[in-house]
Amino acid sequence: MSPSDGPTFRELAVQALSSVERGYDLLAPKFDVSPYRTSDRVLLAVADALRPLGPFRTGLDHCCGTGAGVGVLREVCTDRVVGVDFSAGMLARARAALPARDEGPAVRWVRGDVRRLPFTSAFDLVTGFGAFGHFLPRERPALFAEVYAVLRPGGVFAFPIVAPPRVGSWGYWSLWGFDAAMRVRNAVWWPRFVMYYRTFRLPDVRRELAEAGFDVTTLALRELGRRADGSPRCRLVVARRR
Repeated sequence: MSPSDGPTFRELAVQALSSVERGYDLLAPKFDVSPYRTSDRVLLAVADALRPLGPFRTGLDHCCGTGAGVGVLREVCTDRVVGVDFSAGMLARARAALPARDEGPAVRWVRGDVRRLPFTSAFDLVTGFGAFGHFLPRERPALFAEVYAVLRPGGVFAFPIVAPPRVGSWGYWSLWGFDAAMRVRNAVWWPRFVMYYRTFRLPDVRRELAEAGFDVTTLALRELGRRADGSPRCRLVVARRR
């Protein structure tokens, strides 16, 4: 549920019946007080995990939204940070929240489609926070190939991934129900709004990253706790360009 100053049910319904781009333009003014923004706990945990993997001079936040991930990059990069997103509304909020500063790495905001990134071998680090559900599984190989192309040799593509809920749990059925409802919506309504929570599975992602040319490891984000079986609730996927 959204906080009292977050998006209303009606606003979320209008967003869900729009295209992905238009939907985020509409949501942008209230996105940072909605439950869809990546939490500060996750952002801090990722920043702490990335620091020992550097040094990083340049960083790109993939589907940057209102700029939460760019804030992480400014903590771990020294020279230049870029946020790219296709929603003009989200980028406007990002510019207002994180203006360029005299101290720290310079920030640049780029409106563009991450499936066709306008850079070549320009970055030491690429991050992603929570947007991968907006891409169908068949799109991921090309998506990962684009990230590979914008990284320098030895560069890192890093993103957190949450452990799936236990089969039969409330979380399992809620995600299953959301994805089912989204598939029905996209079958009967145009334009599509692609957002599926259960299609971004770690074993598939590891294989696709390796096929794209990455060496892949994972790091447990211990600050975010463990599940009942002792496994981490959240891991950081670290894919390094060969």
